[in-house]
Amino acid sequence: MSHVLSAVAWPYANGPRHIGHVAGFGVPSDVFSRYMRMAGHDVLMVSGTDEHGTPILVAADAEGVSARDLADRNNAVIVQDLHDLGLSYDLFTRTTTGNHYLTVQEMFRTVHRNGYLVEQTTQSAISPSTGRTLPDRYIEGTCPICGYTEARGDQCDNCGNQLDATDLVAPRSKINGETPSFVDTQHYFLDLPALAGALGEWLDEREATGLWRPNVIRFSQNILKEIRPRAMTRDIDWGIPVPGWEDQPTKRLYVWFDAVIGYLSASIEWARRQGTPEAWRDWWNDPQTLAYYFMGKDNIVFHSQIWPAELLAYDGRGDRGGEPGTYGDLVLPTEVVSSEFMTMESKQFSTSRGHVILVGDMLTRYQPDALRYFICAAGPETSDSDFTWAEFVQRTNSELVAGWGNLVNRTATMIAKSFGEVPPRGPLQQVDEDVLATVRAGFDAVGGLISRHRQRAAIAEAMRCVGEVNKYLTVTEPYKMKDEAQRERLGTVLNVAAQCVLDCNLLLAPFLPHAANRVWAVYGGEGELVPMPRIEQVEDLDPGAGAGLGPYPVITGDYRGTPRWESRPVVAGTPVAKPTPVFTKLDPSVVEQERERLATPEG
Repeated sequence: MSHVLSAVAWPYANGPRHIGHVAGFGVPSDVFSRYMRMAGHDVLMVSGTDEHGTPILVAADAEGVSARDLADRNNAVIVQDLHDLGLSYDLFTRTTTGNHYLTVQEMFRTVHRNGYLVEQTTQSAISPSTGRTLPDRYIEGTCPICGYTEARGDQCDNCGNQLDATDLVAPRSKINGETPSFVDTQHYFLDLPALAGALGEWLDEREATGLWRPNVIRFSQNILKEIRPRAMTRDIDWGIPVPGWEDQPTKRLYVWFDAVIGYLSASIEWARRQGTPEAWRDWWNDPQTLAYYFMGKDNIVFHSQIWPAELLAYDGRGDRGGEPGTYGDLVLPTEVVSSEFMTMESKQFSTSRGHVILVGDMLTRYQPDALRYFICAAGPETSDSDFTWAEFVQRTNSELVAGWGNLVNRTATMIAKSFGEVPPRGPLQQVDEDVLATVRAGFDAVGGLISRHRQRAAIAEAMRCVGEVNKYLTVTEPYKMKDEAQRERLGTVLNVAAQCVLDCNLLLAPFLPHAANRVWAVYGGEGELVPMPRIEQVEDLDPGAGAGLGPYPVITGDYRGTPRWESRPVVAGTPVAKPTPVFTKLDPSVVEQERERLATPEG
């Protein structure tokens, strides 16, 4: 058994999240975490809403509310959506807690003491019309390296190079199109060149494992070639105060520095809320910990360069040496699991243009496991993928309903009609042995694929097992066994089918947890087969240190009842009643209805 840290990218709280977001960070991390728990590992799955930075201020100004009020509202929406999707966080919190502020400030002090945060004079972009600092991401212009005309002030998404706003040709504000002015200002910079050697060694070690997705390791190594110091503070009044600069209230730690520390601070908060305040160390100080970070590809730079650099600097493992602080030697990521992008009907998601499907809206109209199934079977695992309503309806109806749902229902219906309970098993024929062996082999095949983050292949293998069980029923024809002389054989076939259904249910449980519990109930199971998350209202643990939060919602759960990743013998005599369908068949008219809804987003 290993300690497994499942570190899930922090959704930004400037608005509700859409299904493309959860296709990148949400569903893949949950499938993996649920499987690893079933495989016997000690999993800690953490995240929260990322609530600092200028985009929050810009959105709040547009609505005439405070940044705190906007973050509170969107945090509550995001918590509800991720809970309803069934994401099994041990703790989903937020970056405005006192605990997070204190953790970030401890990281800053130690990294500074070790010599990796240095003061430099730099130029800051100012909006001439408002006088407010413009963050790098709110400045666009032409990339001086590749000529891309929509490069950002921190990075060119076309060539992947990191930039400063002053590098851009013809810079302009994304907010109002005006040309920013640049003024001198003092900031702390993370001395990435002093950490480049250690970062390079770590990435080479990661490449040698052969585990990282090729696009992630190549991108990560390429950005090392042009590495330079990066500013970790900003001229802004919304964020975490800078230790030592408390007399400068318009200086704050940049969200680049603060948000990634959330993985550590959320682990510490989880341990404190458990009443075991040092328990987080099992995942952060043990070099045998397996730490997996889940995100979309636009977040790679933060997780394969900025965050590892902060950890190395805290541990004192760069060119300047140094000693760890009170948190001790902190483990680096085992793997950065980055998904590609999901588009919708061949276009990029755009909330501002109404070309979007928000998670909450999706879940009011469709079953959460239908969305989870689509993401797992057709999501942007290693290449960009496209969500279309036609494919969503087709996969739901032909695979979930006609494949898995039909197997569950037809088997339960025959058992309920002929016996009312799982019948005993008589002598097995070769056809019975074969199907049982096929499904049992699925545990190694599906589990191996999930552990290597090949979830599309994993769910395809699980559904192949479902198909083999459906074929078994077609070949054995239990529905034709009417004579009393065939009753023992009928009981054996239905017992074998029930065993296969319950085994397939376990194979699919990481992907389809809501359905797993419903199938379990159909076959006489009591309680939940797989534990589900819950929302709790909590008080800030350090109310004087953070953003002055009132009670706020977190996602948490008790996952100790997670079943093992292995075949569980079906129990003869377990009552089985006539079932109701587990999955809802969708009318083909849904496709045009949803396309019309996209065309008129106010509807």
